[in-house]
Amino acid sequence: MTSYAKRIEDHLMSPDDMVLAVIDYQPTQVNSINSMNNSQLVKNAEVVIELANTYNIPIVLSTVNVKTGRNQDTVPVLKKMIGEDVPSYDRTSINAWEDKEFNEAIKATGRKKIIILALWTEACLTFPTLDALREGYEVFPVVDAVGGTSPLAHETALRRVEQAGAQLTSIAQLACELQRDWNRSETVPGFVKALVDSGAFPQTESAN
Repeated sequence: MTSYAKRIEDHLMSPDDMVLAVIDYQPTQVNSINSMNNSQLVKNAEVVIELANTYNIPIVLSTVNVKTGRNQDTVPVLKKMIGEDVPSYDRTSINAWEDKEFNEAIKATGRKKIIILALWTEACLTFPTLDALREGYEVFPVVDAVGGTSPLAHETALRRVEQAGAQLTSIAQLACELQRDWNRSETVPGFVKALVDSGAFPQTESAN
């Protein structure tokens, strides 16, 4: 039972080279999702944010049209989990990559792998994903924590970004890829909690 040392360069998702983008988890957008249950969508987004916090992955948060008065801020449960000290980049552009402050915030992290949560899949996830891929980033949409205006719109958008080079992932896969080894004991409690919260582990599951 001898694990290799943690990789310096890693083609898999590693906490040291990841940034989480959370885009437009606002009441209007959440309530317009028809590809999955709205409450489950928010719950799943919570789990992804929980994982980012567990593995010290920086979060870049963005909203659309809050300052113009056309929209409300990020839903409170997610805003609280992200932390009040994390800035929120409000914008008017549908494509967050075309907003100067958001774009610069992503690039300022120095990280080249982007975990992305965005509503809707067919717009606010697709557009920045395509732009980031073209600039050499690796992008990982978390398929069970994003949604579109219909199942067809959601699935079509995922097909488009995947064909462009995005690497689709799920909550369970993301958690396992970030953790990678039970010997990394400092993050095991958060890893197990995330999988329990997502329903991947039963409530009675413990790390063995």
